[in-house]
Amino acid sequence: MRAAPSPTAAASPGALLEARALTCLRGARLVFTQLEFSLAAGGALLLVGHNGSGKSSLLRLLAGLSRPFAGGLFWQNSPIAEDMEAHRARLRYAGHQDAVKPALTALENLCVWAGLDGLPNATVRAQAALAQVELSHIADMPGRYLSAGQKKRVNLARLALAPAAHAPLWLLDEPATALDRDSVARLAALMARHRGDGGMVVLSTHSAIDLPGAQVLDVSRFSADADDADDEAADGEAA
Repeated sequence: MRAAPSPTAAASPGALLEARALTCLRGARLVFTQLEFSLAAGGALLLVGHNGSGKSSLLRLLAGLSRPFAGGLFWQNSPIAEDMEAHRARLRYAGHQDAVKPALTALENLCVWAGLDGLPNATVRAQAALAQVELSHIADMPGRYLSAGQKKRVNLARLALAPAAHAPLWLLDEPATALDRDSVARLAALMARHRGDGGMVVLSTHSAIDLPGAQVLDVSRFSADADDADDEAADGEAA
């Protein structure tokens, strides 16, 4: 069995974001337990594991959309639960569902998001963000007419609205879904710029995305039955 480290253990040197002895319960099901990682400025964490292992659940915990059953999440060695409003302000979360309003144009959607984030010069920021994902040509097109890939790119353009100093933590759940090869390359470039400015990326994906120097976290290693599986494998080898 894995040792259970204390949720109040000292922070890893240079870490901004940490998970300590994290346990996730979904309904009556124990999804994972004793999960740990640390991430420094400029870092990236790639979540892998079989379907149902808890990758999306972990991202939702990191986004503050759900609470851990046990253990804790820390920002600069302070529990994020102590100031969830500040934590949500420092992150951007892109889940499976697109948030593009069908009656608004691509540019208007981004302007609304910039306004909700309290960012100045919303239109200028929105235009620059669309340019980064090469969608300037559909800026005035209503969301209802966008393809699935275009909607995905508009969602991802929201990431480019604020500098890394304002929103350093990006949480991305299967961000490459519905994207073609060129769009995946643009996403990789977007993440590289963000990390170069001191930002951090945590993402799950089944697609090949260029993410140099990323840590890989196999969430299935922390599933409730992971130790039993290890024991069975060891018994088989011994036999």
